[in-house]
Amino acid sequence: MSNERTPLVPSGVCGLSVDTAACAASLDDTPESGSGTPSKDPRQLDTFFGVMVPTVLSMFSIVLFLRTGFVVGHAGLLQGLLMVFVAYTIVSLTILSICAISTNGAIQGGGAYYMISRSLGPEFGGSIGLMFFLAKVFACGEYVLGLVEAILDVFGSEPESPVSKGIRVLPQGYWYTVLYSTVVLLLCLLVCLVGAHIYCRTAFVILLVVTVSLLSIFISAVAVKPQDFVITHTGPGNQTLRYNASYTGFSATTLRNNLGSGYSLDYSTNSVMSFSTVFAIMFTSCTGIMAGANMSGELKTPSVSIPKGTIVAVFYSFTVYVLLFILVGATCDRTLLIQDYGFLQRINLWSPFVTIGIYCASLSAAMCSMIGASRILHALALDHLFGLPLVPAAVTSSSGNPWVAVLYTWGLAQCVVFAGQLNAVASLVTVFYLLAYAAVDLACLALEWASAPNFRPTFQLFSWHTCLLGIVSCLVMMFVINPVYSSGSIVLLLLLLLFLHYRSPTSSWGYISQALIFHQVRKYLLMLDVRKDHVKFWRPQVLLMVANPRSSCQLILFVNQLKKGGLYVLGHVQLGDLDSLPSDPVQQQYNFWLSLVDKLGVKAFVDLTLSPSVRQGTQHLLRITGLGGMKPNMLILGFYDSCTPEDFFLQDSAFYDSSLGRSSEGEYNFGVDLPSLQAHFPPVRHIESPRWLSPEEYVGIISDAIKMNKNVCLGRYFFQLEGEGKDSKVDGSERTIDVWPLNLLQPGSRDYEDVCSLFLLQMACVLNMSSKWRHARMRIFLNVETESSVQGWVVNEETVRELLRKLRIRASITLVPWDSVVQHHVQPNVENPAEQTQALSDGFLTAVNCMIMEHSSQAAVRFLYLPRPPAHHSQSQQYVAQLEAVTSGLGPTLLIHGVTPVTYTDL
Repeated sequence: MSNERTPLVPSGVCGLSVDTAACAASLDDTPESGSGTPSKDPRQLDTFFGVMVPTVLSMFSIVLFLRTGFVVGHAGLLQGLLMVFVAYTIVSLTILSICAISTNGAIQGGGAYYMISRSLGPEFGGSIGLMFFLAKVFACGEYVLGLVEAILDVFGSEPESPVSKGIRVLPQGYWYTVLYSTVVLLLCLLVCLVGAHIYCRTAFVILLVVTVSLLSIFISAVAVKPQDFVITHTGPGNQTLRYNASYTGFSATTLRNNLGSGYSLDYSTNSVMSFSTVFAIMFTSCTGIMAGANMSGELKTPSVSIPKGTIVAVFYSFTVYVLLFILVGATCDRTLLIQDYGFLQRINLWSPFVTIGIYCASLSAAMCSMIGASRILHALALDHLFGLPLVPAAVTSSSGNPWVAVLYTWGLAQCVVFAGQLNAVASLVTVFYLLAYAAVDLACLALEWASAPNFRPTFQLFSWHTCLLGIVSCLVMMFVINPVYSSGSIVLLLLLLLFLHYRSPTSSWGYISQALIFHQVRKYLLMLDVRKDHVKFWRPQVLLMVANPRSSCQLILFVNQLKKGGLYVLGHVQLGDLDSLPSDPVQQQYNFWLSLVDKLGVKAFVDLTLSPSVRQGTQHLLRITGLGGMKPNMLILGFYDSCTPEDFFLQDSAFYDSSLGRSSEGEYNFGVDLPSLQAHFPPVRHIESPRWLSPEEYVGIISDAIKMNKNVCLGRYFFQLEGEGKDSKVDGSERTIDVWPLNLLQPGSRDYEDVCSLFLLQMACVLNMSSKWRHARMRIFLNVETESSVQGWVVNEETVRELLRKLRIRASITLVPWDSVVQHHVQPNVENPAEQTQALSDGFLTAVNCMIMEHSSQAAVRFLYLPRPPAHHSQSQQYVAQLEAVTSGLGPTLLIHGVTPVTYTDL
């Protein structure tokens, strides 16, 4: 299987040929490498330092200290809290999607971009990845502007005084703001060029400093006495505007006055605020939820750390914001909140506490955004999505730091600071982030709707409802904040989509579109390209051969539960030769079979053929059934035994009620009423009736299917299975699924991870995911020889348990000593070496049957390993007799021989 970091193969107008030999060579060692081989493992960060700390710092950023009063002052406490709840509801829905995707397999570097691209494919992944990169760049510039604003609040010269006084020595103005922002960006650049680990080592210290600053604010609200202030601003025509403001301490009057909204002029932008503009600024406090996800390349266990760390960090920051909003709303009058962004310094016991907290939080958020943006750009460059312009961004240092991508990010962030004001950038940053969050929700929604068996995230607290609600809420808030920016960002996204689609990049990631198109109408079948098939989107596509549905209805209903949204075809071979017939007898039978499908309530197609033999007809159906990517990959047969089958038509009311005049009103039967349906299908075979198939032909069908690379299943005793009908309320809570992954007819085989054994596990898991088996218990039985000189069986249980964890399969494991069974494994003396492996003693077969009966007698269904059929047809009867002896009296049993890999552990 190709590596998930295999570069895309570009084609089309922009498929420029680039020499990336050095980069490609290093990709074999690590997904994060570029021009050199890392000297150490880049994955060193745990949940706390790699996710929680950067996420908390990013969410605090500048809003915590510099815009809390701004939000409460303009919007009022009630609307301010409403904004907090709306913002955190939106990000919480997105977090559910992030957690689901990040726990569905291994995550490499690139964070949100990696998750989206590997889920939705290169077109969506590349376009959304670039948009998310731009959001990070704009956020970095915004945080730098906020830091400069805080610096000028303390050290900036007074607007009304031409002479500098005390520490207020820094001249103010637009170009000075740009100059100071450039210096701060250079400082961030130097830290990021050294590497993300330097930032992560200091981030915890920064979080402690910010926490101390927060504590000082809450303590000051109790300890500081009421005060009055005079606030000055430069107004139009360089005139000085003065405002009288008050800090009242905890006061019911102050709280009552601050409950309602009071939108007015913002002194930094000279524009009147509204709900949307204030919300845009407040929402920047929620844009750090992916700070931990963007460090996925440096995390030891990203699938564990990202969900846990992100949820804890968001809950902590939400609590802090709510408490701080209530505090400032109850202690400061509206004038102080609106006219002074840095009012928290004025009312603190010791103002440097807040000053240091502002500087640390802003600088930390800026560096985190620069690091996150550079990682996204580096991942885009490694995937070769945008051709030549991004090729240099794939270069890394010897330690794995993408220093060229850092330079790209720094250059674009430098352009952002020319905006000059934090509030002027906030709306664009918020719109870009909301679009990126909507894309993450879309990725999770697509995976959920595709219903692929390998989409089994360990995080279960999500559904397609939360994904869809997340998408809608993000899009609605985008247009509430700024319709122009929102429309422009969506247009940019569509242009990027068209560009990447025109380039037609191919990848080894798998395509969610292929999983979704599977459910669409005929015209979309042309888009279902077999060249884009990927194992993680594999699903059963079944051809069930049915001789007489009167005796096979239970098996038909069971396989309907086993298909997991895949192709399901009922196949039937009519014996005959068209040369000797006046017309094709098969054509008249289709309506009867389709009516049978309707009565059973299964989602299946029907394919019939005319052939001189059942074996030849089955070959035809295996070759020609299906279209494009929708072709059978599994053949299921009933068992070849001498059991007297039961007539299902006499047991199910759906097949005899209508014949008594109780048909549904208005039901259109397409010319096939129930009496005709019952008359069309012949009575079940009597025990003395001649067989359509010989053992040689039956085994030949199995051999043919395996040669054609089709998986084979044999179903026995399914006429005993109840509760599979469409009206049944069975949910599986009383059922047990037993899996025996070892080849029981070859005691020397101890490989539990071969293709056939893994196929058994996958099929059992698929059945466990269906509606009528969802709550069934799954048990896996491991056969061990406790008295064997080879003691490898001791670690077998732990090995299989680790395998199940990687495959996200929930099942109990039971060790079954079978020394007493193996001792019967004495093969008779045969001269032909080819027959040596096929000859098994009757005592051994009986012992195997008794062992399964002892442990699985109460199971609803059993999954057994089907050995490969013999090469020579002379051994066919012996092969069938062995299978019959092993499964005798077991109850519903499925013997499976898998030939294609179907399990996948990565994202």
